[in-house]
Amino acid sequence: MRYISTRDNTIQYSASQAITQGLARDGGLLTPCYIPKLPGKAMEDLKDMAYQQRAVYIMKMFLEEFSVKELTEFANTAYGPDKFDSPAVAPVRTVDGNTHCLELWHGPTCAFKDMALQMLPHLLTASLAKTEESREVCVLVATSGDTGKGALEGFKNVARTRILVFYPKDGVSEVQELQMVTQEGTNVGVCAVVGNFDDAQTGVKKLFADKQVCQMLERKGYFFSSANSINWGRVLPQLVYYISAYCDLIRDEKITPGQTVNVCVPTGNFGNILAAYYAREMGLPIDQLICASNRNSVLTDFIRGGIYDRNRTFYNTMSPSMDILISSNLERLLLALTQDPAEVRSYMEQLNATGRYELKERTREKLQKRFKGYCCDDSETQRTIRAMFDKHGYLIDTHTAVAFSALEQYRRETGDDTPAIVASTASPFKFCASVLEALGEPNAASGLDALDQLTAKTGLPAPTPLAALRDKKVRFTQVVEKEHMADAVMSLLE
Repeated sequence: MRYISTRDNTIQYSASQAITQGLARDGGLLTPCYIPKLPGKAMEDLKDMAYQQRAVYIMKMFLEEFSVKELTEFANTAYGPDKFDSPAVAPVRTVDGNTHCLELWHGPTCAFKDMALQMLPHLLTASLAKTEESREVCVLVATSGDTGKGALEGFKNVARTRILVFYPKDGVSEVQELQMVTQEGTNVGVCAVVGNFDDAQTGVKKLFADKQVCQMLERKGYFFSSANSINWGRVLPQLVYYISAYCDLIRDEKITPGQTVNVCVPTGNFGNILAAYYAREMGLPIDQLICASNRNSVLTDFIRGGIYDRNRTFYNTMSPSMDILISSNLERLLLALTQDPAEVRSYMEQLNATGRYELKERTREKLQKRFKGYCCDDSETQRTIRAMFDKHGYLIDTHTAVAFSALEQYRRETGDDTPAIVASTASPFKFCASVLEALGEPNAASGLDALDQLTAKTGLPAPTPLAALRDKKVRFTQVVEKEHMADAVMSLLE
């Protein structure tokens, strides 16, 4: 399996090179030359396996350089009982007869990013050895809330790595911020950026391309890599849980083998729903991919009209991990739809120059055949949280609520009652104030006291990793303007 840039297929990389490098040198995203197909009896083989075994089976198809023994060791460590509070790792909860919720927040940071970021450090350190890289790696991360803590926890004290996370000042929840600024580890750094997530993400990409900064890193014996979903090592582990969920539904006789399902994903940077698309390309029987957005509806508008336009008002919402106007992983989908790096490069050049681009007609038709886009505002998000709790006794967070609203809109509009898998991306306890308000408690306690308030309201315990924040000390208080993010990098490496 070789990997190419989304913008140039003339230079090919091995999997270990792609994972080590993170981002292609031309600014494109490194992507497999092709998507392998699941063998005909794969579902039969996989349905009785543990999650760790499923991960090895699927990831090996993309990682020919890695042995089964290596991947088994990585999976057992990444998804072991000391990391995840459910033996299923990513359990599926049936909400009603044809609606199933894939819970992706049972890991150490209580968000779906754990599913990939507990695996990525193993893949990256092994890739350093396979590529005979002598330098150490400086991992840069821009986060809209959950990636940051997931990456910090995954890379904490990992040999030959330093990691620096940038998050938008005042753009994450209280709990999300506390998770990051109290992070333990000798190789970690956290810095707030004045601005929004797009400012942080754009700043990270500029650092990758800044020759002067890269030369300074070189002199210190480091090079940049990424733990954002621009790194293929982040996207690949996410394919596993969609295939795993389908296998669980077969095993539990909720669906029959080969039965078609729809998948609904709350979407920001497009990596999570892209993984579902790739799982479909592998042969998973998915029909519609329902892309759920909050008030920052750039993806909804793109899917419906074929025009991507980030020149719009940015909103801070109660689902902050989706407060994004530049969805980086969309570039990988564009390559899959067009099979033409030159077309993708043209779109990205237009986006960089003008903030918008319009798909060619044939590309737009392919997009709209497979994807449906819906969005909702904060009031609808809260209504959905309340309705799910009142009707099903099921407590969901603000991002998962956006997805359930989108699924409801899709079914109402189309009449399509196909069984659906909804990706649940975070514990509701990470967004206590908004969830409490949705449940009729407008006066949420401050900080971690809100955890107890939500427990009292619902009878549900707060996840252990979040309750444990009470005993943590704040370690990081640095705030920079977006133009000075390089200063934070140099401080980390001093």
